[in-house]
Amino acid sequence: MKLQKASSLKGEITIPGDKSISHRAIMLGSLAKGTTKVTGFLMGEDCLSTIDCFRKMGVSVDIAEGIVTIEGLGLHGLKAPKDVLYTGNSGTTTRILSGILCGQRFTSQINGDESIQKRPMKRIIDPLSLMGADIRSINDNGCAPMEIRPAALHGINYDSKIASAQLKSALLFAGLYAEGNTSFTEPYLSRNHTEIMMNSFGGNVIAQGTTTTITPEPAFTGREVFVPGDISSAAFFIVAGLITPNSEILIKNVGINPTRMGIISVCKEMGGNVELQNEHTTDGEPYADILVRTSDLHGITIEGNIIPTLIDELPVIAVMAACAKGTTTIKDAAELKVKESNRIDYMVSNLSAMGADIVGTDDGMIITGGKALHGATIDSAKDHRIAMSMAIASLVAEGETHIPDYECVNISYPDFFSTLESLKL
Repeated sequence: MKLQKASSLKGEITIPGDKSISHRAIMLGSLAKGTTKVTGFLMGEDCLSTIDCFRKMGVSVDIAEGIVTIEGLGLHGLKAPKDVLYTGNSGTTTRILSGILCGQRFTSQINGDESIQKRPMKRIIDPLSLMGADIRSINDNGCAPMEIRPAALHGINYDSKIASAQLKSALLFAGLYAEGNTSFTEPYLSRNHTEIMMNSFGGNVIAQGTTTTITPEPAFTGREVFVPGDISSAAFFIVAGLITPNSEILIKNVGINPTRMGIISVCKEMGGNVELQNEHTTDGEPYADILVRTSDLHGITIEGNIIPTLIDELPVIAVMAACAKGTTTIKDAAELKVKESNRIDYMVSNLSAMGADIVGTDDGMIITGGKALHGATIDSAKDHRIAMSMAIASLVAEGETHIPDYECVNISYPDFFSTLESLKL
């Protein structure tokens, strides 16, 4: 993929459905009794991996005319898969599905691609084991592949050192099958899509502060699910509209769940002209249109409890910081090191190659903005968010930017590049 500087971006776009909500719709639809119909589902590779796993366990999932129809088997209706459950590049599928598998009456193995086999799974193995689960890392290295055998689960009160929606969700799903309630406490509130959707399907999940408690054995009932646009995908176009001259972009029907709104807060704090319009709420998930216009940006410090609300957006926030006046410091974001790639290292190396003043730290980055960017050949590490972030940087870089492994964007946003081109005048 070869990209050039843009003189202006204008137009109205609709971005793909929320990845987190799409995953959970398949999982809960499969564990519910009856039919679940999902509109706005993200047809990205990660979410298709989740569908594939549940099909291997006997769930009928039909995709037609943009609607995903799931014929749920109930909480105890999943069947033993004949093959390894392959999760591709999806950490969400791998971690949350493990929690579901711990409550089943059959043995299963779960594995993913080369990236997944390096990502830390001990963070779910340990607390699930405390619940009585029989789950182990097959290579005994705290990573996938994992084997999960039948075991009697019991509820626990787990105090997590990290704010993680994937870890929280793994325990909540395991808690569906446990004896007694399960509680999860985290230092900051991570995204809460699991809690919202479980209750909409008929579950009993109570959130108080940063503690979430689930009561086991709910009677989930199939339903219609609307998936709003993914704010993590919208973030690339929000930043594009702010940093590209003479730009105005309207992004339709984007999820604005408070646990995901860090990107909006940061943009506004940096001086960004960002407006929310036509706000609505469906099944507990708020969404709105987002209007962005070119803005004069300035550096800020990003740290603390806002980090879990924008962890996936930090790569493109680094691009925005490189275009702002002054210094932006990102702290408390060590989790970036164990995403699909070490996102700190790759953003530092790629933005440096384009001429930015950026330094990596143990838990983030320090970016001094204002230096002119120029084209470069990008090493995305086949990480979709690195590739898309650097594509946004190319909009304000002199010369040509090359992204060799651009196809990795299919993980979360198959139409990303065509949408970007549609905005160029």
